[in-house]
Amino acid sequence: MKRFITLTLVLLMLVSLAACGSGGGATEIDTSNAAEPLTKDDVISMLVPSSSSWPVRDDWKIWEYMAEGSGATLDITSIPDTEAGSKYPLMFAARDTLPDLIAFSSNTQHRKYAGQGLIAFDDLKAFMPTYNAWKASLSPEEYDIAVKPRTLADGKIYYTPGTGREGKTRMRAWLYREDVFKKHNLKVPETFDELYNVCKELKALYPNSYPLCTRSAAYWFDIPGSSFDKWWAAEAYYDFDDEEWRWGATEETAREVITFYKKMIDEELMPADFITMNDSTWTEMILSDKAFIMPHLQLRIDHFNQLAAQNKPEFKLQAMVPPVANAEKGVPMVERGDIEQIGFSIPDTGRADGIANAAKFVDWMYTDEAMELVSWGKEGETYEIVDGKKKFITDEAGTAPNSMYGFQLYGSFCRLDPLAAEAVQSETTLESEKLVIEHTLPHYPVTLWVSFNDDEQNVIDQYKSACHTYTQEMLMKFILGQEPIANFDAFVQNLKEMGVEEVLSAYESAYNRVK
Repeated sequence: MKRFITLTLVLLMLVSLAACGSGGGATEIDTSNAAEPLTKDDVISMLVPSSSSWPVRDDWKIWEYMAEGSGATLDITSIPDTEAGSKYPLMFAARDTLPDLIAFSSNTQHRKYAGQGLIAFDDLKAFMPTYNAWKASLSPEEYDIAVKPRTLADGKIYYTPGTGREGKTRMRAWLYREDVFKKHNLKVPETFDELYNVCKELKALYPNSYPLCTRSAAYWFDIPGSSFDKWWAAEAYYDFDDEEWRWGATEETAREVITFYKKMIDEELMPADFITMNDSTWTEMILSDKAFIMPHLQLRIDHFNQLAAQNKPEFKLQAMVPPVANAEKGVPMVERGDIEQIGFSIPDTGRADGIANAAKFVDWMYTDEAMELVSWGKEGETYEIVDGKKKFITDEAGTAPNSMYGFQLYGSFCRLDPLAAEAVQSETTLESEKLVIEHTLPHYPVTLWVSFNDDEQNVIDQYKSACHTYTQEMLMKFILGQEPIANFDAFVQNLKEMGVEEVLSAYESAYNRVK
């Protein structure tokens, strides 16, 4: 039976119990019943983030299938992923109020809380034979993709590796309104000069638009970074060619980025609030012909095409070859972002039975049976066989299977059938997939997964936040003309004095341990 507890009640419990939480320390667990299967009497509490794009629903089939397949009773609590940063600290302050399982939405979150009360799967081997066998079966290449990014500085794993969606989700890409370009016979830009010119043409055709428009710092600085310099990002990044760690904002490439974006904003070709723009505003702009080119996630192709389908059937978002800003250093590529972020962690709640049951549940998730069930569900309920292939059953509106059933979202899988990951994509997205993969850099950004030891973490805690904040603030001031570009060298010097080189040394030390 699934039960959703209101967030208000959960927070009241956490606050009231925070003072009397049982603190850290490893719970001793009896392994004598490790081989006993889960039953309905085994209630496993699970915390699941709820995305604004795919809000968690208690009637999703995925919860029913996971409970039925594992044999346990699942007690699901959802929390808006936008509030996770403020809610998790309260929960970890009161260890005995933690759930049995947490479905973190990112590898970064799991790394943050691993040292505050998560249990390593390496210490639960007696309960996880299937997981261990699966891990041992991986090729070196598969291990590097699925397991290595989950391994922390102590060599242990606290977050379930996920497989099956590589190249299917979180691939970064340059997207554009293909239908608008065809309608007006516009050339898809191959350089940033051409990007500027076509944005001018679009602005003339749609005066109320901001032709180049996306949201958040990552999509403005990191995805287009390779257009200026192959491995460039605004903050810490690793140059795989020169084998060096750098802070992008301190380099001359940053001046090029600033100069281009400032020109685009001055001429109202991109919005001045590009960093702070929320998702709903951005979505409205795209659907109302006020934005036409954007560096973002490939999965947004289906997202926006489905939203526009009823009112604007001609609407077609598609991927394009990334334009190049600097012919000498830039490449028509984007950083690789399809490292799997979704997974489970087991908190040390102090409840030995709960920990054991959570480990058994995670182990079940790595069985072939679980992969089939959480990937497809059941024939006749969530999928049908068409021309010898499985096809998800959708409604008349063509609602995506993840929205209808909860597939492939937070807390819903560990191993996934790659064909199921492909089946949720439209022909338009599959059409773009080869192009996107061909124009994606071969290595994941190390900053997405590298793990620090205590000394390195102390350096990161001491310096990185201030360097990050100062970098973002100053880049915005330069771009908006609030700070003259003549002060760029002083900005770089200030970053050095704030400890940016110490931050890079910590990254270098951590990466040298595993590269």
